Amino acid sequence: MTIFDHQRLPSELFKLDVDGLRRGYYSDKYFENIVQVLEGARAAGYIFVGQSPRELPVDPQGLPIGDIEVEAQIFNRRSPFAVVAGVDAALAMVRHAAGHFDGDTFVQTTAELHVQAVEDGVLTTFDGDTENVLPVMKIRGRYRDFALLETPILGVLTRASRVATNVYNVVKAARGKSLLFFPARFDLPEVQSVDGYAYWLAVKLYNAETGANVIPFVSTDAQAAWWGGRSGGTVPHALIACFLADTAEAMLAFARYVPPQVSRVVLADFNNDSIGAALSTLTAYWPHYLAALQVGDAENQKRWTLMGVRLDTGATMRDVSLQPTDPTGVNLVLVRLLREALDHAWEGWNVPPQWVDAAKAYCQNVKIVVSGGFSIAKISKFEDEGVPVDMYGVGSSLLRNAEDVNTDYTMDLVRVNVHGTWVDIAKLGRKPDDNADLAPVDFNLWT
Repeated sequence: MTIFDHQRLPSELFKLDVDGLRRGYYSDKYFENIVQVLEGARAAGYIFVGQSPRELPVDPQGLPIGDIEVEAQIFNRRSPFAVVAGVDAALAMVRHAAGHFDGDTFVQTTAELHVQAVEDGVLTTFDGDTENVLPVMKIRGRYRDFALLETPILGVLTRASRVATNVYNVVKAARGKSLLFFPARFDLPEVQSVDGYAYWLAVKLYNAETGANVIPFVSTDAQAAWWGGRSGGTVPHALIACFLADTAEAMLAFARYVPPQVSRVVLADFNNDSIGAALSTLTAYWPHYLAALQVGDAENQKRWTLMGVRLDTGATMRDVSLQPTDPTGVNLVLVRLLREALDHAWEGWNVPPQWVDAAKAYCQNVKIVVSGGFSIAKISKFEDEGVPVDMYGVGSSLLRNAEDVNTDYTMDLVRVNVHGTWVDIAKLGRKPDDNADLAPVDFNLWT
């Protein structure tokens, strides 16, 4: 359920290992120990005979600890804020795996829990004070029925919120320019769906806040699975290698054999001559485009339109078009030179006078995509300098969880039910908190 559509994601999207969740396969071992203690206490008929150091409003003597009911709150500890994501996945774990085993039979007790949660896409702030937090989820019920779920719940919330927050910050730095989502190759295939969903959520949030229309671009089908989108892609360096390093020839084949609805974007750095590769490709495409234009063939006009040039020069490489004192990698000097070369490419084509305006537009409409080592800092520098970039491809930095952007979730038990009275029992330094964005979860309305 997101703040945009208020619809729960179907549980089957998450491909949960429900039996593994129920048995604690994904849980830190000490939660299994807790369950063993509580189940043992229940089986033995143990009632509380200790002395609480807290001043309790109710005498706890005789409390059946094995069936202790608690209130757990889950909150984010990223300063100054985090984009919340992964809530539906966390709730699906509660929906399908809350309960206990009676011999070999699992007794599901989800209906006996009272759960509140926020929607994906809300912002939670954190000022560093763990007594002043905004819970994203609260669970009330018998603790042994959901203790094993703490680890996987926190894990999916942390992962999804980390990616969503990183993407949100990068899109802000890019000032609404399209962000191509390229981190699939930097982590396990199993996380692609949650990562792609977090990316989409952050883009949606940015659009909602700014009125922009940033279009999400993901590179794998798995990344689009949770939000019902489609992946896309252009060419890798491997295609150019298959055509013996002839970039233009490779791109001609791409145009001939790939459907025209797939954008033609030349990856220009294979021979470290990005401007040369871009111009040779554009020049090779133009006659085909002009022929289609002259007869009004819209499909082939699209087939032979070079939508963009992607620069991906390695950090230690200096493009041959640059001076020895210029920077290496993808840099502002190279991008500006490329833009100038593209805009004027038509001047060397001997274009008939009646098609000059079309040729100018054909060249000027080619977009520049940059990738390779782009972070918030580098994107911000490009934007501050007014570098003519149209799209940024970003990969591993979107998975970053360094100290200055740490995304962590915590679950605390903050209250216990003592003979019908809910009593504050959080560890010192924590306390029960509230969040106006919390709403009751009705598991009956969700498959």
